Amino acid sequence: MSELMPEKPEEKDSKAEVIFQIFCAVIFLSMIGLVFYNAILRYAFKSSFAPSEEWARILFMYITFFGSIEGFYRGRHIAVDMLTNLLSGVTKKTVDIFAQLLALAALLLLLIGGVSLVQQTIDTSTVATGLNMAFVNGTLPIMAFAVILIRGRELLRTIKKPASEFVRVKKEF
Repeated sequence: MSELMPEKPEEKDSKAEVIFQIFCAVIFLSMIGLVFYNAILRYAFKSSFAPSEEWARILFMYITFFGSIEGFYRGRHIAVDMLTNLLSGVTKKTVDIFAQLLALAALLLLLIGGVSLVQQTIDTSTVATGLNMAFVNGTLPIMAFAVILIRGRELLRTIKKPASEFVRVKKEF
């Protein structure tokens, strides 16, 4: 008879994490509401409200970038780990560090490009709502900066972790 492992108590989210999750939920639900509203207008009245289409696209960009912050923070982003699962010890630690440095370099390029995009569009407004494009495009450098902080913290943890703790992952099918 095998013993059952005691359940690990779930860590509660901090107030800031809950507020960020509510913020993302409001953005997502607003986007869904606007799309639904516009669909009803098209179906019932054979017309649409152009600002709602534009706001839905803007909110889609917001949920994409702010949602990616949440994904990176929780470690639920897409990761290809077929190679690293076959490695262990110093080799696995070295490959992990190299991969994290490459990811940080890509994020740094994204941050620099995002800041440049905001600077180029700071005097441009959206067509239907008249919203400044810097407000729309500003989510890109915010996301890149936040994820750089998250990945930087992960890199430091990886560097500090002893190589003996990097073990091969055995997967059962």
